[in-house]
Amino acid sequence: MYSLKNYMEEIVYDQMKSVLKDIDVCTCDKCSMDIAAIALNELPVKYIVTERGALFSRIDALYAQFEIGVTSAIVRAAQIVQKNPMHDRVKYK
Repeated sequence: MYSLKNYMEEIVYDQMKSVLKDIDVCTCDKCSMDIAAIALNELPVKYIVTERGALFSRIDALYAQFEIGVTSAIVRAAQIVQKNPMHDRVKYK
């Protein structure tokens, strides 16, 4: 079975753990997802088609190519969320 995946998402999620621990920013689920969304909107989309289970080996092989840009995008996104966190906003049903 084949799977279609934007592997940039995996790289962002993986790097967020280490980047956000060094930044004074809320890491609740809402803020973390906002940071990921803002960063991903800034980064190029990189879709790959792979067999299930083979995804992570492909990500590891291409990780270094985007590491600096991803880190920068996460930091910029965290600064935006830090200045305007959305976790306390009224939720609409």
